[in-house]
Amino acid sequence: MPIRIPDNLPARKTLEQEGVYVMDSTRAARQDIRPLEFGLLNLMPNKERTETQFTRLIGATPLQINLSLVRITEHQSKHTSEEYLNSFYQTWEEVKERKFDGFIVTGAPIANIPFEEVRYWKEMLEIMAWTRTNVHHTMFICWGAQAALHHFHQARRYRMDKKAFGVFRHQILKPGSPWLRGMSDSPMIPVSRYNDIERASIGDDLEVLIDNPELGLCMLERKDGRAVYFLNHLEYDNRSLADEYERDIAAGLDTPPPANLYPNGDTSAVPENRWRSHAHLLFQNWINEIYQTTPYKLDEIGQ
Repeated sequence: MPIRIPDNLPARKTLEQEGVYVMDSTRAARQDIRPLEFGLLNLMPNKERTETQFTRLIGATPLQINLSLVRITEHQSKHTSEEYLNSFYQTWEEVKERKFDGFIVTGAPIANIPFEEVRYWKEMLEIMAWTRTNVHHTMFICWGAQAALHHFHQARRYRMDKKAFGVFRHQILKPGSPWLRGMSDSPMIPVSRYNDIERASIGDDLEVLIDNPELGLCMLERKDGRAVYFLNHLEYDNRSLADEYERDIAAGLDTPPPANLYPNGDTSAVPENRWRSHAHLLFQNWINEIYQTTPYKLDEIGQ
């Protein structure tokens, strides 16, 4: 799998142990092709874990991809050292003049804060506008999806009666979508959120692709073909929900165990991954569609 990431990035060792092929710069330079340029705006506190989750999925392709790790310019991380960030990340200010074939905006643990009160909301507005001119296709995840739906489509977010937490069956509404090619009719998808989007606020410029009538919307597409919004977490690894549950219990919260994660509901057992294949399908479809449609010349993106 020819994904190019910094040589010393901790995710590299994990990927190589899993059999994912990571290309070094020397070999990449010898290939007479234009690699795809992807960016990952990582808004999560645990940068290393999140970047590993996404590089694992982006890497499952025979195409050569240059992945740039991006962070908010003014926001100071409480959980990741400046040394780490300076070694492996660029600020959005440093990349905003570039063009990208694909770009991912992750979730962020700020679900209870109104969008306009988020400390880096002004920069987020600039970034979201920038994706319309400098990115061929953008995937917004979780809070990133909620923020983009709010900004671009005036979709209304609301807090649910209780947290949706676990691995749940969803319905594929548009099996002919290129993003969903090869998926089963009712994939299991990890969910961890307090908020949903009011269905009545979804306008004609959006199409719902994956849904769960009880838990809420999962995946939507902008009809102009420039972005998808994924409200849940196919990128999660086996222990993402389990670790969140254990943190809540340690903090004295009355959080129930994540549904459908542990075999027979036994929280002492190893969590069971029931979504891995669909995660890889979604990202392979996304990358393939970008490869088929992006301009050969990067500077033509957005024109």
